[in-house]
Amino acid sequence: MINKRTISSVLIFTYQLLSAPVYAHDPLDACLEVEQTAKSQSLCLDNLKEVVERELQTWINTHILNLEEKITATWRPAALKLFRRSESDFVAFREHECRWQYFATPPEKSATLTYKRCYILITQNRIDQLSKTL
Repeated sequence: MINKRTISSVLIFTYQLLSAPVYAHDPLDACLEVEQTAKSQSLCLDNLKEVVERELQTWINTHILNLEEKITATWRPAALKLFRRSESDFVAFREHECRWQYFATPPEKSATLTYKRCYILITQNRIDQLSKTL
């Protein structure tokens, strides 16, 4: 008779075996694979850009809600004002950082892909920062 440990080991192994290709690499790397055309890479990066932008907005909203709750308890709105200012400064920084990389990239190397990759990486970095400060 097969014991529970063997069954669970087989199930875990099967799960890892079947799910490994899905999580094998970073979504950004998947978009930039060599086999894809520049157009398909651009579309993939556009989709990924929307995903990270939505995730960033979720974290921003979470922080704003938390800061608003603290304001009602302490009557000190300075933190919320500074957070909103930091977000607008972040958007300006991200735009300028990615724009100079766009203009520094030769046209034959697809500057658009450089811009989108930069945008995604900086946005992911900001998401990491916000997720650690909650």
